[in-house]
Amino acid sequence: MFKPLETPPSDEQLSFTFDGKPVAATRGMSVAGALFQSSTDAIRNTPVSGSARGPFCMMGACYDCLVQIDGVTVQACQIPVTDGLVVSRVPNTHKGAE
Repeated sequence: MFKPLETPPSDEQLSFTFDGKPVAATRGMSVAGALFQSSTDAIRNTPVSGSARGPFCMMGACYDCLVQIDGVTVQACQIPVTDGLVVSRVPNTHKGAE
C-alpha cells in the first residue's frame, strides 16, 4: 500500500532527529514513515482541542502529520528523509497548552 518516495528503494541507512531524539530510517522513506517505524505515534497536538495527532492518510490530504523542518511547517508524509535532518513538533498554540 505505501511506497517509498524514491525509486528504486535503497538499503542505505540514514538518521535524523525528532525533538532531539535520533530516528533511524532507510533512504526513500518519508519522515512520517520513519516516525511510524520508530513507534512515534503522536507528533503534534491540534490547536483546536490540544489532542494528540499522528500521521493518518500518508498521502498529504489530512495534515495530521505536520512537523517543522528548519522552522518551516511541512507535511511529514511528503518529505523524504535525508541524513542529519532536524525535525521538531509544531509549537502548540492551544490555549490550554503548557
